[in-house]
Amino acid sequence: MASYNWYVVQAKPGQTARAQQELENQGFDLFVPWISVEKVKRGKRVTEEEPLFPGYLFIWLSEMESNWRPIRSTRGVARIITFGNKPAIVPAQVVEALRSKLRCDKEPEHRLEKEQKIEITEGPFRGLEAVFMQYDGEQRAFVLLELLGKWQRLSVDLGVIRG
Repeated sequence: MASYNWYVVQAKPGQTARAQQELENQGFDLFVPWISVEKVKRGKRVTEEEPLFPGYLFIWLSEMESNWRPIRSTRGVARIITFGNKPAIVPAQVVEALRSKLRCDKEPEHRLEKEQKIEITEGPFRGLEAVFMQYDGEQRAFVLLELLGKWQRLSVDLGVIRG
């Protein structure tokens, strides 16, 4: 019985999804970890799917039984990663750990709503309540904080607020 292992295929720049689709169409068993990433585009906060390792795909093959020839000529594929002349084997535990972690991360994350009460957890305003107003780029948010009887608009790091 032939032993199967995970190997790494490098995609051409910007063609990870194409390489994945073409290899799957040929019947290869692949794992490409995709993650949701929040970005700001045209002033709006959007969530996009991106590969965790841009340009790389894990492929399940047997060194003896699998037909490796079509992989190199597949659209979107640049090469199979090797060390010397041997294809690089990725331990199955590594791929399983990635799969497990990504399943856990798929749980819905808490998103802040306009005028939601929040708490500042770090810095000079630690422990104070504020009101979330809007996101300020990918890493910051505008909040309203009452200081000396007046509402002040501040931009704070998203990591220091809790909804």
